[in-house]
Amino acid sequence: MAELNPLAEELSCSICLEPFKVPVTTPCGHNFCASCLDETWAVQGSPYRCPQCRAVYQARPQLQKNTVLCAVVEQFLSAEQAREVSVDGWTLPVRTAAPSLPEKVACDHCLKAAAAKTCLVCMASFCQEHLQPHLDSPVFQDHPLQPPIRDLMRRKCSQHNRLREFFCPEHGECICHICLVEHKACSPAPLSQASTDLETKLKQKLAIMYSQINGASKALEDVRARQQDVRETANRKINELRQEYMEIKALIDASEAGCTRKIKEEEKRVSNKFDNIYQILLKKKGEIQTMKEEIEVTLSKGDEFEFLEKASKLQGISTKPVYVPRVELNHELMKEVYQGTIDFKNELKRHIKQSQEKRPEDSTSPGDPGEPIPLPKYKLPHPVKKPAKEEKRAKKSGATGALPSKPPAVKAPEQTDPEAKPAILQQNAAAKSKVLETFLAMTRPQLLEHAAKVILDFNTAHNKVALSENYTTASVADTPQNYRPHPQRFTYCSQVLGLHCYKRGVHYWEVELQKSNFCGVGICYGSMERQGPESRLGRNSASWCVEWFNTKISAWHNNVEKTLPLTKATRIGVLLNCDCGFVIFFAVSDKIHQLYKYRVDFTEAVYPAFWVFSAGATLSICFSK
Repeated sequence: MAELNPLAEELSCSICLEPFKVPVTTPCGHNFCASCLDETWAVQGSPYRCPQCRAVYQARPQLQKNTVLCAVVEQFLSAEQAREVSVDGWTLPVRTAAPSLPEKVACDHCLKAAAAKTCLVCMASFCQEHLQPHLDSPVFQDHPLQPPIRDLMRRKCSQHNRLREFFCPEHGECICHICLVEHKACSPAPLSQASTDLETKLKQKLAIMYSQINGASKALEDVRARQQDVRETANRKINELRQEYMEIKALIDASEAGCTRKIKEEEKRVSNKFDNIYQILLKKKGEIQTMKEEIEVTLSKGDEFEFLEKASKLQGISTKPVYVPRVELNHELMKEVYQGTIDFKNELKRHIKQSQEKRPEDSTSPGDPGEPIPLPKYKLPHPVKKPAKEEKRAKKSGATGALPSKPPAVKAPEQTDPEAKPAILQQNAAAKSKVLETFLAMTRPQLLEHAAKVILDFNTAHNKVALSENYTTASVADTPQNYRPHPQRFTYCSQVLGLHCYKRGVHYWEVELQKSNFCGVGICYGSMERQGPESRLGRNSASWCVEWFNTKISAWHNNVEKTLPLTKATRIGVLLNCDCGFVIFFAVSDKIHQLYKYRVDFTEAVYPAFWVFSAGATLSICFSK
């Protein structure tokens, strides 16, 4: 498996993460499964983009099957199936032999004596006494006789009343010699030969599945190990930052928090990817494990008919080897953060040294009441240099007073007089209103500085909600999903929550509506009901949402509806400020404008929440700016 892993990665579709099935090549040179690319472009619509390099095509390209790549994939899969499998000393199970015939088969005529022969024309078994007419009368001379056959009624063809002696692999059923006429286009074989062939195929399939399970186990361990390395690398960088900040602790509290946040976000981003990969691999391993157990049970059955019926179904189900995409930390970002801290420290030392050298000359005697003692003026540089793209954006917009990327937290003034509490509350409310006005005036690039990566939690998804695109897209499933029971799963409304909750800070995410009717976007507490009508978004005191119901747009909270003006925007932005207690819903198009806002003193952690109801309604989390 190890030596084939690099080749498996190259021969896997980046959309479904499985070996190519009918591969096609885009004009930009990237390969995908034809069905995967068709589904992606069908949802995306014009203009069409390459899922890998994002190249834009105004007209949908006409793609042809890549026959060379298809042949390479087939050879690779054949080579993988042919490899010997050794998993913890495992050996192929031996199929249980068919049970020996009972000591006697009852005569179908008298139902008492033991049968001596079975007539294949009469389709009945006779004892020696009742068999005599078949031996004496010339009428029965063309009736072939066989040793007694048990379960004769089960072995008879219901259509022709003849013994079923053949098996048709194309139709997966046992047939008689008269049925051969109807199956002349098939390739039927005698029961013993068909049983042997299917047994051989199932054993090969079982060997491959053991190999895949072993590969999945190793991949799961590798993902966890790599995830731990990411954590250790991030912690090591954080410790280095902390040591630098210890020298100038009084001046760098804000800078340390900012730098630590960047590394934590990078660690969280990569860790979330590993969690997603781990969940996919875990699910895939479980599916293969279940199939393996079913095959083992089938191979343990001695009855040929029951075995053939089961084996023919299991043979048609295919399994694929696991594939782990490459995920790494953004070392350039971490290096930039760390180098910014070093520059900040050196700049601060230089300013402090200059101020100390000037202090004896510039300062006056403390005893002189007319001249105050001048204090050194420190210029505090930002710990991380502003990216060139943001500087260009700021120059292009011509903004003279850019809004702060993170408004300061509202702190209550220290008061000890109980009578001053109303004044304190009034001041807090005024401060929060000022912060709210600040965020309402922000441009979209400024809101995106608080972008949060939202991943959908499949443990909360209703059985009618299908999750795709690495758990970033929710839609109404054509058939109920086979989700396992979970205490957090919605059972009444077709809803799903985000994987991560927010207790403090400012968070912003955007959602693309593929079909803006019968769907909703909002937030809720983790304690919101999961069952009954009260579990629907906005119909309780624990959730807030904006809902599209046919052509009507409404804001819902605590079962109170507020009708909103119609908008043509298909992308919705959600801004959550846990510290100042408000959530704003924006319509995002060429310009951004407010749909609705709620002021809430949040008492619990808040989750992103989504509702989809009609067929074709799809909600996709947007990560690109």
